[in-house]
Amino acid sequence: MQKAHLIMIVDDDEDDIELFCETVKELDNEIECISASNGEDAIRKLEDEPLPDYIFLDLNMPRLNGKQCLQRLKVNTRLRDIPVIIYSTSKLKEDMEETSRLGAVHFLTKPDRVSDLRMAIASILEGKFNGVGHS
Repeated sequence: MQKAHLIMIVDDDEDDIELFCETVKELDNEIECISASNGEDAIRKLEDEPLPDYIFLDLNMPRLNGKQCLQRLKVNTRLRDIPVIIYSTSKLKEDMEETSRLGAVHFLTKPDRVSDLRMAIASILEGKFNGVGHS
């Protein structure tokens, strides 16, 4: 697996974005973290920006939610091969199953502790998850 150089976080919570990007930088300060505040913003940015190695996608957002964004990513020939990790407060089995069907490679429930977030991101970046799973 090649080393990640660019990660996109799509989340409408600015604090969650900041915490996520800081955690990525702690793991590897060579990884650039870009963000979008909703699915619509993410699709627009992906048209102009270099493609990220991973997209971490929240489910509950205004304008274009995570599931709608995931659907758009997977039908776009330029974007469909980017691994998408759902990054949400949801713990619902239905959300996990539906996002798996839509093409997400993993489902990460937002952890309560920064140390847990660090471990989860590190595992994902090291490719230590088998298909869609739950962290």
